[in-house]
Amino acid sequence: MSDDATTVIAQGTFDILHPGHLHYLREAAAMGDVLHVIIARRENVTHKQQPVLADRQRRNMIAALDPVDSALLGDREDIFVPIERIDPDVIVLGHDQHHDEAGIEHALTERDIDCTVARASGREPEFDDELLSTGRIIERICEQRC
Repeated sequence: MSDDATTVIAQGTFDILHPGHLHYLREAAAMGDVLHVIIARRENVTHKQQPVLADRQRRNMIAALDPVDSALLGDREDIFVPIERIDPDVIVLGHDQHHDEAGIEHALTERDIDCTVARASGREPEFDDELLSTGRIIERICEQRC
């Protein structure tokens, strides 16, 4: 990898993989040369239900995807630790992630991390009944199997 390669970070929970996740990661990868994905640890997911799948399983699944150059678990205490280590040029947020772009930019400035914050586009369903949300997939499983 050359010194002028553009390094990108994407991040998320990635509990049950679906086409929306792949769209997000492809879009993030297209914004640079190297894509690092930070997977939220189960105990740090407080804005929604905690993931069903184990941390390592979610990390391994993301690492196996073509657009991803590396996948790592987030820090237990401070979400900015892996960001400082990677030193990205761009952080790409998912279209529906709860993060406040201005708040992240402020925290990056406070930590002297010079990078851009972008937001990925959403993906529209390509056919009737296509599910693009982990929550909707779980709901459908419960409707049909519980």
